[in-house]
Amino acid sequence: MKPPLIARGLLAPALLAVAVRLGAQEATSLPPFMVYSPSVANQEPAGTFAMPVSALRYEPLVDVEPRNLAEAQSDVTIRGDTFENTGLQVGALSIFDPQTGHYLTELPIAPAMLGAPRILTGADHATDTMNSTGGAVAYGWRPIGNEGFVTGSVGNDGLEREEVYEGWEGAGAQHVAADADWSHASGNGTVPFGDFHFDRADARLEFAAPRSLTDLFAGYQASFFGWPNLYTPFDSDETENLQTVLLAANTREDLGNGQYFEAGAFYRRNKDDYAFDRFAPLGPVHPYQHTTREYGTAIGGRQELAGVFLNYHLEETSDSLKSTSLTYGPYHSRKLEKFALVPEDQWAAAGGYVTLKAGATYDESDRAGGVFSPVAELSRTWNSSGLRRIYASFSTTTEMPSYTALDSSPTSGLFLGNPNLGRETSRDSEVGLSGSFAGWTGQAAVFYRRDDNLVDWTYTTGVFGRAANPVNVDTEGVELVGRHSWGLVSVVLGYSALAKSADYTDAQVTASFYALNYARQRLTAALVLQLTEEFELRLDNVARVQAPDSLRTQGGNDALVSSLGLNWHPAGARRFELSLLVDNLWNSAFQSVPAVPASRRQLSFGATYGW
Repeated sequence: MKPPLIARGLLAPALLAVAVRLGAQEATSLPPFMVYSPSVANQEPAGTFAMPVSALRYEPLVDVEPRNLAEAQSDVTIRGDTFENTGLQVGALSIFDPQTGHYLTELPIAPAMLGAPRILTGADHATDTMNSTGGAVAYGWRPIGNEGFVTGSVGNDGLEREEVYEGWEGAGAQHVAADADWSHASGNGTVPFGDFHFDRADARLEFAAPRSLTDLFAGYQASFFGWPNLYTPFDSDETENLQTVLLAANTREDLGNGQYFEAGAFYRRNKDDYAFDRFAPLGPVHPYQHTTREYGTAIGGRQELAGVFLNYHLEETSDSLKSTSLTYGPYHSRKLEKFALVPEDQWAAAGGYVTLKAGATYDESDRAGGVFSPVAELSRTWNSSGLRRIYASFSTTTEMPSYTALDSSPTSGLFLGNPNLGRETSRDSEVGLSGSFAGWTGQAAVFYRRDDNLVDWTYTTGVFGRAANPVNVDTEGVELVGRHSWGLVSVVLGYSALAKSADYTDAQVTASFYALNYARQRLTAALVLQLTEEFELRLDNVARVQAPDSLRTQGGNDALVSSLGLNWHPAGARRFELSLLVDNLWNSAFQSVPAVPASRRQLSFGATYGW
């Protein structure tokens, strides 16, 4: 079925026309339900409870490539990198998936506990994160208030979900606060053998002062899901069974005048029981069981010294792998360290100031030695409206390959490893600007990134499994994001364009599952429309022109995927909400990951009460 005209390339003009008609009306106050990201319209998915990845599905600066639900398994990419090259920052801490990168977003934290995601690239990414090269998604801890909600919904294909969140805040400028969340969702899935069962329980204790927050967190999440061709193109019904534990502590203090100090520590354990054929009889030892453990600490901040600001960040992590199949390769444990020191000077200029950052980072591993990398950024800022900031930056980042790429058998099996993989290096050059014009606020950037020894998973004619191979990739791109509000209507538009060239120096590659699976053009559009005092319409859209890939078997290379939310806040009970949510509104069959079937249309009816 073809979508209607508004969804076939004329979305943005149609939204603008609606805005003009309604722009003179006044906004209506809404009840205090949680907002996880201002860049998307629908804060929750239709198919399960909200997770940190949920708000990234239509984020203009991030591309999410899901298997089954986005919350089941998603590869998060930034500026055309791969799932292994994207970082995740929580407070001061870089939390990554050392096994494969596929489980980066397996993060058992309720979004109600986190601030809106920030997308780090360029100099900020190089300075503040560790062991990622394309970019990073960064979250801060949301201050706890006296608020909460209870929600539940049912939908097609046996869907049902429930969530309860409660926050408690003590009195006084210095006080103790706490919050907790419990969530459950299950369903039969939108394709045969796409069933899932998710549970999450997490809690936090917070010590708050006028200029500081200290958070202690503990969370657990169990995720079981099935999907045909989940990771392989052999028409097999596969399953994942994951259990993730996260313990974290973080403290942040505002020192005034743009200065701050932040420190944290974490422990993460991820257990993965993967089945290539869910119906095959299993013996006492499952063939694909993996457990990774990570321990990490970090300190960072911005401190003025002798009239110059010092941006600094120091991290250390240790991780290890225990596996029934990843038993090859050079090692199964490692230590990683990073130190960044980037001095920053400012001087006055007409109507604003100029800022120069120039420094270096040092990455070290007990498995690959150490390497210095430069970081530099020059920017001009204006204090008035209109053009607010322009900048140019250059930075280099590095990371170590995952255990799956290193320790899979190099000669047989579903996934062919490569024990000779070494440190990956990325060099990023970009220029950009931000500001406001005619009621719009926005940002734009043009960038060029050179990746050397990037790990890709590739297919070669005549070889049974996919193989881990190094590739050198040149990526050029442009990003645009604009926001506008007309009282009852709010719109966020995003556009990105990418071009790539690749050199697989050590392999005869027929096709790429990841490095060359990218959107040549991608448009996002988020709309929030207050229809009446009681009814609200929310619409998220992403349209893409994907680079051709011979491994893609259905849905073509062009796609439009939308999510629709219709919310009713009864006049006599404004803290109560009834909602209709639809994901994949047009029932697109586009394969985000080549050869992996798309999740089809999901509809749910829900009720939420917030306080």
